[in-house]
Amino acid sequence: MSRGARLRARLRTWHPRPPALPEDLAQLLRPEDPEWFARELAIAAAPPWWVWRFLLRNFSWLVGLFGRVEVTGGIPEELRDGPLLLAANHIGDFDPVVVAVALHRAGVVPRIMATGGILSAPVAGPLLERAGAIRVERGTELARHAVRVTEVALVSGGHVVAYPEGRVGLTADGWPERGRTGMARLALGLGVPVLPVSQWGAHEVLQYGNDWGKLRTAARAVVRRPALRVHVGPPVRLDDLRMGRVGDANRARYRIAAAITRGLVPLRAAERDRPAFLDPTRPTTVVAAYPGGVVPGDIP
Repeated sequence: MSRGARLRARLRTWHPRPPALPEDLAQLLRPEDPEWFARELAIAAAPPWWVWRFLLRNFSWLVGLFGRVEVTGGIPEELRDGPLLLAANHIGDFDPVVVAVALHRAGVVPRIMATGGILSAPVAGPLLERAGAIRVERGTELARHAVRVTEVALVSGGHVVAYPEGRVGLTADGWPERGRTGMARLALGLGVPVLPVSQWGAHEVLQYGNDWGKLRTAARAVVRRPALRVHVGPPVRLDDLRMGRVGDANRARYRIAAAITRGLVPLRAAERDRPAFLDPTRPTTVVAAYPGGVVPGDIP
C-alpha cells in the first residue's frame, strides 16, 4: 500500500478521542450495537466539547459570509442550564449551521440531530459527532439508538436541536409539515421543556439537490447575502399532556408544529403565500400542517 493510500485509510477511520463512557451506560451496550453507539453515548453524557464551544464563540462570523443572521426571541435564563428540546423547522442543508449560531447567541451550546450519512463522512463526520451531533439512521432499526443517545443527552442537561419533520420539509408553500410523534414522545416521557425554533432564509444558501448546484447557490448567497432569520419562541405548553395517554403524543405534535408556524409568520411576512426563492431540485409532495401559516385558535 502506498503512503497516500495509507493516509487516506487513516483519514477514513480517524475519530477524535471521545470522553470516557460512564459505567452505567456501558451496561447498555450489546454485541450487535454499531461501533459508534458507545462513542455517542459517552459524548452525550459529557459536557459540550471545548473545541465546539471555541468554534461557536470565535468563528460564528463565518456564517455571516452567506447572509445576515438575525435572531429574535430568546431562551429564558432559568432554562439555559438545560435540559432543553429545541424544535426547529428544517428548510435546507445549511440551516443546522444557522440554528447553531443563533442558539449560541441565545446562550446555549446546541447538540444537533444529523443524518447518518453526514456523520459517516471522513474527518468532518467525526468532528461533528465529537461536537455532540446525534446520528439518526432514518428508516432503519438503528433509529432507536438515536432515541437512547438523545435521552442521555437530555438527562445530562443537554440542549438538543431536533427536527419534528424528520427531514427537509417538502411542502409546496414552505410552511412546516405536521411532523412525527417521536420528539413529542421524548418531551412527554422525560418532562423536558420544548422551545420552538422558527427559521427562514437558510434554504437560499444550499439547494436541496446534491449536485454542483449547491456550489452555485452558495456562491450566489455570498453575493446576495440573504437574511437568515431565526426566532426562538416561548416553551410549548405540554403540562396537561401525559406519556402513554391515548392521543396525547399526537396533540403534542400538533402544538409543536403550531408554535413553530406561529414564530415563522413574521419571519416570512413578505413571502406568506409563496417563497420568493424557489428551488427546482426540492420535491413538493406534502401538505403543510397549517397551510399559509394560518394556525387555528383551538389547537387541542
